[in-house]
Amino acid sequence: MRKTIAAIRDLPAAFGAKATGARAERVRSSPQFDGKVFRNAAPRHPMTAASMRTIFREMFFGEHRELRKPAGAVPLVAGAPVESADGLHLTWYGHASALVELDGARVLLDPVWSDRVSPATFAGPRRLHEPPVPLSGLGRIDAVVISHDHYDHLDLATVRALVGSSDAPFLVPLGVGAHLERWHVPAARIIELDWNEEATVAGVRFVATPAQHFSGRGITNDDTLWTSWALLGPAHRVFYSGDTGYFDGFAAIGAEHGPFDAALIQIGAYAPQWPDIHMTPEEGVAAGLDVRAKLLVPVHWATFQLAMHPWGEPADRVWSEAKEADLPLAIPRPGERIDAAEPPPVDGWWQSL
Repeated sequence: MRKTIAAIRDLPAAFGAKATGARAERVRSSPQFDGKVFRNAAPRHPMTAASMRTIFREMFFGEHRELRKPAGAVPLVAGAPVESADGLHLTWYGHASALVELDGARVLLDPVWSDRVSPATFAGPRRLHEPPVPLSGLGRIDAVVISHDHYDHLDLATVRALVGSSDAPFLVPLGVGAHLERWHVPAARIIELDWNEEATVAGVRFVATPAQHFSGRGITNDDTLWTSWALLGPAHRVFYSGDTGYFDGFAAIGAEHGPFDAALIQIGAYAPQWPDIHMTPEEGVAAGLDVRAKLLVPVHWATFQLAMHPWGEPADRVWSEAKEADLPLAIPRPGERIDAAEPPPVDGWWQSL
């Protein structure tokens, strides 16, 4: 009962806050802002009433709904933190959460450690596997990168925990800083960027690169920006797609900031009803080629059921497409730390589930 009361009390905070003052002025001056909302470079296909009916029918009454969850326990790798001053190492914790160890800097991407991705802790999509390690077990964090403000990428409880456990700054898209300030993140720890702006933290250049998506934590959408990210270290480069549809901006990112030693790219939660906000696995491979990635690590799958496709289908499809395109691929188990220079061979670990 106490947990439920606390969850209800937290609801207003979970929705975040609107930009005001100098932050709102920065939002209004962005080339991506049309005076009312942020826009993609290309217009999104509108969601029709017929599409909404199809989504509702498929989500709740479609055939083979049991295939949208793993048939058994997802194998997790719970290792102690390893801090390396050299090279590039990647640890995927499930969905879009990952740790990038880049030339000595340790960067946390879109950390979500809560049980549900929702404003309420008692409702909404629930985890299909536990976090491989507790948030407190990650070791030193030099920077936290957020791609946009949806609940499966920006989590109130996780942010609060990170504020208390580290001094790392939060690099976020325009407008998202208002949420963080409401959640008592010190202003000095918020770095807010528009597309193609950059900041340097722990020796790494963080460039907010374009993406094709949307934003919002309440009734209204698109009053905060969404981004992909280029992480440019002294010796290695990493691209993180965030959530995005496939678009021609990837080639421009690759030309300006690539080649990338590794790219963490969204491949899950796709559907015909929203073709331009989440990529299919095949589009994810195309994006990896466009940004000139030397290694593709697929993310945004396995942890939360957010679409109608079978649970393991994104991994099957991206494996097939990457082989066809001759693009090196790693599909680690959640919590498995990989060396980008010597990635483990893909072994189909998910296929038995």
